[in-house]
Amino acid sequence: MEILAFGVQADEKPLIEKAFAGHHDVRCLDVFLTEDTAPIAAGYEVVSTSVNAILDHRVLQTLAAGGTQMIAQRSTGFNNIDLEVAERLGLTVARVSYYSPYSVAEFAWTLAMAVNRRIVRASNRTRDFDFRLDGLMGRDMRGRTAGVLGTGKIGEAFARIAHGFGMRLLGWDVAENPACAALGMEYVEKDRLLAEADLVSLHVPLLPATHHLLDAAALTSMKDDAILVNSSRGGLVDTDALVTELRAGRFAGVGLDVYEAEAGLFFLDKSLAGVEDDTLARLVTFPNVVVTSHQAYYTEDAVGQIIDTTVRNVLDYIQGRRGENVLVPRAAS
Repeated sequence: MEILAFGVQADEKPLIEKAFAGHHDVRCLDVFLTEDTAPIAAGYEVVSTSVNAILDHRVLQTLAAGGTQMIAQRSTGFNNIDLEVAERLGLTVARVSYYSPYSVAEFAWTLAMAVNRRIVRASNRTRDFDFRLDGLMGRDMRGRTAGVLGTGKIGEAFARIAHGFGMRLLGWDVAENPACAALGMEYVEKDRLLAEADLVSLHVPLLPATHHLLDAAALTSMKDDAILVNSSRGGLVDTDALVTELRAGRFAGVGLDVYEAEAGLFFLDKSLAGVEDDTLARLVTFPNVVVTSHQAYYTEDAVGQIIDTTVRNVLDYIQGRRGENVLVPRAAS
C-alpha cells in the first residue's frame, strides 16, 4: 500500500520516509489538503494530513469518492475535521493525542521573553550597528503573576518554567491539575486571572466553548501592561478585538504563534504574493507584537513523536486494531 501525505515540510520528509520504511511506501507532498488538492488523493486508501488542512464536507466527500478510507492527522488538534461527515462517509480518522509538551511550553516562553525584552527590535537595531538601549527596557519575571489558561500537559510544563522564574501562579481549567497545585498554583475564575496576571498564556484546545475565549470584554479586563502569549489555536483570541486594544496602546507585549485565519497563509511563502488579510497585516506592524508561523511544536523530539504515532495509527488501521488515537473508528464491514 502507498500512503499519501499532504503538507509535508522539507525537514519532515526524510523523517516520514524513514519511519514508514519497511512498512509501506509513502508519497510526500508539500501542498496542503484543500478542496482544490483533494482530487490528488484518488486511489489512495490512506491519507495523512497536517494541522492546516481543511477537511470540511466537500473535501471529505472528494476523498471518500476517490477511495480513501483512513485519514491520519499529524497533530493533536482536530478542529479542522468535520468528524460527523467523516463518520457518515465511513472514513476512519485518527490523530496524535500526545507529543512532547515541552516543545510548545518552551516556545511559549520564548515568545514571552522575546516581547518582554524587545529581542526582535534589539536584533534589528544591531544589524544596522545601532546599539542604543532606548525603548528596550523589559521587566523581571520573578515576583510577577503568570496566568495559565489550560493546565494540561503543556500548561503544566509552562507553569513549571514560570515557577522556576519565581512567579506567582494562577490557573484556570475545567479540572485542576494536582501537579500544578503542588507548584503553588491557585485555581481561580477566568475573570480574576485576567485581571491579576502580568503574563497570560493560552493552552486550551479550540472547541465551540473556547472559541474567542479572549473576546473584546476579556481583553479589556486584562492589565494595560500585561503580556499575552498564544501558542495553542488562533481561534481562542478575537484578533480584531486584540488589534483594537493594541491601537489603544495596551499590553506590554503580545506573542502569537497561531492566528485564527492562518489556513492558506502559515507554512507558505507569501513574501512575493502579498497578504490580503488586513487584520494580520495590521497586527504585525505593532512594535510590541511578535508573530511566528505555528512553529511551537517544531522540534526534532516533538516531530519525531508525531511521525512515529502517525505510523502506528496507520498500522493499527491496516491490521484492524482500534488504537487510543482514533477519533472516528473504522466502519463495521
